[in-house]
Amino acid sequence: MKVLAMLVGSVFAASGLMFNGGGKAADEGSSAQYEVDSVHSSVVFGVTHVGASRFYGRFNKTTGQFSFDPADPSKAKFDIEVDADSIDTAFEGRDKHLKSPDFFNSKQFPTITFKSKSLEKQGDKWVLTGDLTLHGVTKAIEADFEWVGIGEMRGQKKGGFEANFKFKRSDFGMTKFQDGALGDEVKVIVALEGNQK
Repeated sequence: MKVLAMLVGSVFAASGLMFNGGGKAADEGSSAQYEVDSVHSSVVFGVTHVGASRFYGRFNKTTGQFSFDPADPSKAKFDIEVDADSIDTAFEGRDKHLKSPDFFNSKQFPTITFKSKSLEKQGDKWVLTGDLTLHGVTKAIEADFEWVGIGEMRGQKKGGFEANFKFKRSDFGMTKFQDGALGDEVKVIVALEGNQK
């Protein structure tokens, strides 16, 4: 959890979302197709508890594909799927409750999906828009986007990005505990690494 806290802290401290993150410079890349490497990817969420603090959890299994051309980011495409049953908050009882019909209802709605529509420059940042399907409901969302970079590991070319967004769980039919016990707004960090096809 200490590592997770450090990750979350560093992510929310970042303010400039440009195409000059870690790894090789973005302009060294070319248009490429990627398969999500779930071992080196993270989907983290945070929600307030009784108005006093924000606790974080994650999903341990993410799959999907994305394409990205650093020379023309507007052509990017993202098709991502998260296993709702892989939720992990470091407390078994809470995880079981979150999988229940009170929240994600992972038995009835086993996947959370995102399909992109556009990636556009807005001011000094890039904004990714698309459809998020969660708990059987599909809504359009916008996320701040950063192309982190490209690299190579044991001969496998890799590329990765990070997207940050917020949503209201009530918009997706998750209306339990709206009495102040849990916040309605959920912060999400999607940091994915992909293996180039």
